[in-house]
Amino acid sequence: MEIKNNQKQLNIDDIQEKGSNAGIRERNIVDEMKMSYINYSMSVIIARALPDVRDGLKPVQRRILYAMFKSGYLPSKSYKKSARTVGDVMGKYHPHGDLAIYDAMVRMAQNFNTRYLLIDGQGNFGSIDGDSPAAMRYTEARLHRHALELVEDLDKSTVDFVSNYDGSYKEPYVLPAKLPNILLNGADGIAVGMATKIPSHNIGEIIDAVNFIIKNGNKWKSREIDNSYIKNIKTLADLEKLSKDRFPEFETDLEVEEIMTYIPGPDFPTGGIIYDRQEILTAYATGKGRILMRGVAEIKEGKNSKYQIIITEIPYQVNKARLVAKIAELVKTKKIEGISDLRDESNKEGLRIVIDIKRDGKPKTILNKLYKFTELQKAFNANMIALVDGEPKLLNLKKILELFIKHRQEIVTRRTEFNLAKSKEREHILEGLIIALDNLDEIISIIRKSKDGEAAKENLIKKFKLTEIQAQAILDMQLRRLAALERQKIEDEYKDIKKQIIDLINILETPERILQIISQELNEIRNKFADKRKTKVVKGKVDEFSEEDLIAKEDVIVTVSHDGYIKRLKTGIYTEQHRGGVGKKMMTTKENDYVEHVFKCNTHDEILFFTNKGRVFREKVYNIKESGRTAKGQAVINLIDLSHDELVTSILTRDPKGQVIDEDIIQEEQLDTENKGKNYKYLFMVTDRGTVKKTSLTEFENIRNSGIIAIKLSAGDKLKWVRPTEGNNEIMLVTKNARSIRFNEKDVRPTRRDTMGVRGIKFKNPEDEVIVAEIIRREEDLLMIVSEKGFGKATVLEQFPTQNRGGQGVYAARINDKTGNLASARVLDHPGLHLIIMSQHGQAVKIPTEDLPRRNRQTSGVRLMKLKSTDKVAAIAII
Repeated sequence: MEIKNNQKQLNIDDIQEKGSNAGIRERNIVDEMKMSYINYSMSVIIARALPDVRDGLKPVQRRILYAMFKSGYLPSKSYKKSARTVGDVMGKYHPHGDLAIYDAMVRMAQNFNTRYLLIDGQGNFGSIDGDSPAAMRYTEARLHRHALELVEDLDKSTVDFVSNYDGSYKEPYVLPAKLPNILLNGADGIAVGMATKIPSHNIGEIIDAVNFIIKNGNKWKSREIDNSYIKNIKTLADLEKLSKDRFPEFETDLEVEEIMTYIPGPDFPTGGIIYDRQEILTAYATGKGRILMRGVAEIKEGKNSKYQIIITEIPYQVNKARLVAKIAELVKTKKIEGISDLRDESNKEGLRIVIDIKRDGKPKTILNKLYKFTELQKAFNANMIALVDGEPKLLNLKKILELFIKHRQEIVTRRTEFNLAKSKEREHILEGLIIALDNLDEIISIIRKSKDGEAAKENLIKKFKLTEIQAQAILDMQLRRLAALERQKIEDEYKDIKKQIIDLINILETPERILQIISQELNEIRNKFADKRKTKVVKGKVDEFSEEDLIAKEDVIVTVSHDGYIKRLKTGIYTEQHRGGVGKKMMTTKENDYVEHVFKCNTHDEILFFTNKGRVFREKVYNIKESGRTAKGQAVINLIDLSHDELVTSILTRDPKGQVIDEDIIQEEQLDTENKGKNYKYLFMVTDRGTVKKTSLTEFENIRNSGIIAIKLSAGDKLKWVRPTEGNNEIMLVTKNARSIRFNEKDVRPTRRDTMGVRGIKFKNPEDEVIVAEIIRREEDLLMIVSEKGFGKATVLEQFPTQNRGGQGVYAARINDKTGNLASARVLDHPGLHLIIMSQHGQAVKIPTEDLPRRNRQTSGVRLMKLKSTDKVAAIAII
């Protein structure tokens, strides 16, 4: 009986013949199990589960690419059956199951799993829904263009080759890899006692980071590199004798945070959004970290004014079909309420999951629950373990890039040595041919007199002191090479090869040149393959949504329509015109919608949205999408959690220091001190039924994402205006029937947020309503009014007497069928202002306020804007 034991522990000389126990050696079973398990573990770690840091490939992946390269399954050639490749790999290099090989091959061809494809597949290679690929006999494949950058220069002695499992073939120990594939495509593997999970990245960002390191962060280790070996390279055979100590060792003194200037975070093939720069930095600096991913979802208004949640991107490694099934399950179990329909509308154009919201559903709340209860939000737990010289190590971002640069230094060095050896071999032959051409008659005579080829070779060697290689080259030379032009070609080639040898030696003697070559080759690849980032990186935590440091500070104009569509525009988009003009199209609105708010602010300001139901929300200006002049904009419900019939009616802005700014107070540079320096203490609120209320600003310091109550309303009443006050201002209310009342805000005592107000004006006509609430600060200021049909004027405020609140007030203007009811009014408190008038159909005109006619209270004014019979003035703004 023969027992196979661990060969390292068993010495054949120690075996003694002992009857039936011949060949058996006693061994403690605990020690045997330990050793066997360690051997098994190392085999799994090194030969199966973990990638090599240099080419980013596991052995099976490397063998697949090498087998396809050797077989000529190149991007320029036709596709070949996948079974053919699997058979080659299994028979020659990878003695494991064919399904394991095919699974690895399929993954490298799936664009939802691999950021930069290594295999170009044809046929069914599976889907993001988890569908299995077709059997290998049905699919076809060839190398992708990206893979050529991993295998290039394999034939130039750039890497070591080792014997395959039975010694019948040679395979590369690692690929030359011009790219840091371990970062580009990431890696995922479970070994024994350890696992790796490396995210994918953007090729352009990685190459920029490598170039940055090469240019700014390199330093050479103190050991001297002996270059004397270079002169001994004369043939390819000499390369096998070279010492491995000839490669310089590269390291950088840069910090990971500096490298993150170029690599802000992972870039997954399925897109999505990742959060928290600090967590990403932790992962990059330590090799381990939790990166939070979210799918991309947008709330849009669908048919019949119902809202939809459209999901267009999902987190990496999330199964779309399971995600849809999970949402359906949550609706069925009523963990999420308000969803009426769920559809997967994905096609070849891209991913699209549509969720229809019921009329009374809250889209923002439903979306937040989807993030909480489904894989629409998922964590990527990075654990960047890879093989370094055959040993598993936890690596940070800087070390991975250093090791890649070091790998490329070795590859470029070995390739240069190979080219030098080939050039010197060719130089040696050319020297012999030149000798022959210089002594042509004598050479011919010797050859003619020789008995045979061997004799001719010996005679040439003896006569001209040639080497055997040179003599053989002369004998092999064709007669046409004796022509004058052919002779010149040989001499020119000899000169060129001498220059090439000098250049190659210079490269080997100058480590900086090797780095330049690495950088140059990377830039060439960047020009070929660089693409846009798919995954958006948000600096703040998922609950903060803070991108402030990435947003430029600039003044913008924000418009909000009556039905809740918001957009921001650059301030220069409004150009000055004369009064009475038609205006410029500034927004496309749907039927019966119109622009209601126009105000100027800064991208870093915070907007306070007050709604008709008496609630207040907050959002940063930079989170509003910048749109074109005539664009509709996005629904406000994308930004704040409004209920179905809730509308934004008043807007204030708050700067980064917490100072509240009235939307109608201009923010020109020369007036910053005057307007932003006001000591606002209260928010003064007015409803359309004439109720007024005053509440301390401190009550609004902490506004939740879900909003807070600003005022309690009676049935049928709506909050329409909110203005910041200093506690001693005068208030003016103007109604659509042109009645106005002016009273001191001290007549209204301060109350808490969740209280009702008191009467501000009594309507003479029950159908009348308040259209404007304004703050009066100076008697010499003007009240400007604009009617629905585009008529307007300016009246000195001293014509409006101060009264007690709750009265019917006085006329602000005379209105008739020609003018229509009043549309809006504003107090003009500075010279050099501009009035923007916007119509319900989206037309806009910008007029200097100096052009407005001064008229008494009981006059109608003049035409300021020409309107079509079906159009009306919707809103005005002062900037």
